Amino acid sequence: MIDPPVVEVRGLSRIYEGSSPVEALRDVDLTVWPGEYVSVVGPSGSGKSTLLHILGLLDRATEGQYLFDGVDTSDMNDVERATLRGQRLGFVFQGFHLLGRRSVLENVMVGQLYNRTPRRERERRARAVLERVGLGHRVDFKPAVLSGGERQRVAIARGLVSEPRLILCDEPTGNLDTATSESILELFADLNADGLTLVVITHDETVSAHARRKVHIIDGLLSEEAGPA
Repeated sequence: MIDPPVVEVRGLSRIYEGSSPVEALRDVDLTVWPGEYVSVVGPSGSGKSTLLHILGLLDRATEGQYLFDGVDTSDMNDVERATLRGQRLGFVFQGFHLLGRRSVLENVMVGQLYNRTPRRERERRARAVLERVGLGHRVDFKPAVLSGGERQRVAIARGLVSEPRLILCDEPTGNLDTATSESILELFADLNADGLTLVVITHDETVSAHARRKVHIIDGLLSEEAGPA
């Protein structure tokens, strides 16, 4: 039996109401299969962040259907959405969002708080995933003494620790220099080669080029580049 798509959206629209309503997404169709590495690239204001928020169950579509891992999320209440998000989705943001007073290990362990995982198991998983991203020697450090690339690796480890079905990345190299960005993108490629499903939202064509599949978004409309990225 074939696994269902991790992401399947059909006819998705998002309208922000107001004196002048804004249609951020317009009749979007997108399917992401297990193990894919997809980039969604577009300029500021194109709707890519709105799409990420909907895929991450942080926002709701105005119209259309969103199936995550074969489950229709349309009629889920906020508690059900939060549970699904905490257990099966991982996030990596441009701004890292690390807890400054907590160690690297503790920051990664936070990624499992909603899974009701016993502390000993949370620590074991956190240490393992920090080794995976090359930071096993930094577990007791605070974020303030880490480089930008190391902070982003901590954020990636936090996104990975719950063993999610999908990692959503929002401009993951936006705060990094060119060499550091390249190392993060190499890590993404390695994780994808191990079977992780990735969707990277970016304005940067260089970042987008590392994905195996590229989707463009302009004015809320999606168009797919023919063939592999």
